[in-house]
Amino acid sequence: MKFLLLSDIHGNTEVLDKLDEEFKSCDGVLFAGDFAECFKTETSKPVLDKLVRKHENIFAVLGNCDDPEFVDELDNADINCERTIVYHEGLAVCGSGGGSVFTGKTPNEREEEDLVSDFEICKAEAMDNLILISHNPPKDTLCDAVNESLHAGSQMFKDLISELKPLAVVTGHIHEGKAIDKIGDTVVVNPGSLGLDGTYGVMELLKQNDKWVVSNTELKQI
Repeated sequence: MKFLLLSDIHGNTEVLDKLDEEFKSCDGVLFAGDFAECFKTETSKPVLDKLVRKHENIFAVLGNCDDPEFVDELDNADINCERTIVYHEGLAVCGSGGGSVFTGKTPNEREEEDLVSDFEICKAEAMDNLILISHNPPKDTLCDAVNESLHAGSQMFKDLISELKPLAVVTGHIHEGKAIDKIGDTVVVNPGSLGLDGTYGVMELLKQNDKWVVSNTELKQI
């Protein structure tokens, strides 16, 4: 199974057309938030409308630049995985939208505890084949590095990943943190900003008996 990994489109609908071959070759799309251009929440709907025309299997969360109420549009499009578990081909996908409180100027900034609480549903029972999507990245990984000395991610989310041990985590938010890393055996990917930098990722999974494993992950640029 092949997933296209996207994040931080930021209102740039044109860039989606440059990925038509990737959309055709993948089995699903994991989108880690920020449909909208920063401070222009009205730009989120055109991105959503074009994205859902590109593939029938999309799993998405909001970013910090998206209006929190825009989650209703994700529900209407049947691509929302925030605070819920969506099952697909034996995989379980669960998401958390928004970013941690920083400037207080973007519309979807949330307390760290609130962000992590979106994954409480995953704690009810031990889950195999779990993928988490979070706009806000885990702390002290390559994926939350603003620069060599500043990591802007969530320690609570990192601790949760160590507890739940998902197959993979797809994140975004920190454009400079475009990277592939690991927390234990969990693959963590920040594909960077598709809208601003033209970067994205591809993840391939193989099924071994009843369990999926991540067989390959790549970062790409248009």
